[in-house]
Amino acid sequence: MSKPTAKGQAHLVRLLIAAGKATPSPPVGPALGARGVKSMDFCKEFNARTAHIEPGVPVPTKITVQSDRTFTFVTRTPPTTWLLKRTAGLEKGPARPGHEIMGTISLKHVYEIAKIKAADEHLKHLKLESIASTVIGTARTLGLQVVP
Repeated sequence: MSKPTAKGQAHLVRLLIAAGKATPSPPVGPALGARGVKSMDFCKEFNARTAHIEPGVPVPTKITVQSDRTFTFVTRTPPTTWLLKRTAGLEKGPARPGHEIMGTISLKHVYEIAKIKAADEHLKHLKLESIASTVIGTARTLGLQVVP
């Protein structure tokens, strides 16, 4: 449950929603309904805004709900783990992260993922090399070996 807030203070809701597939059912409906927002309005707007993305791609979304029950939302790029698993053709990660090698991925793929992630607002100030190094670290955790 959310903590009680002072009057006039906005609520922040973070959800991971499949692109173009937002429905008023869980997790969207309960998260927004508890804050007095009509979930159908959000779903229509979200599906329209993510129409250009391949359906089913998970999209991290930050929803700000104002005290007058209006909302704004920001979408980000898919999670790095999802991009890496899709590139390597993995269904799920290893049972022991960092200890098992599940597959390989090329440095070219790492930089392609870094370019996608560089579009996020919170990563715009970082160099592409810095983003690529975090992608490599995530790949190692997933059990992917990075080859040149």
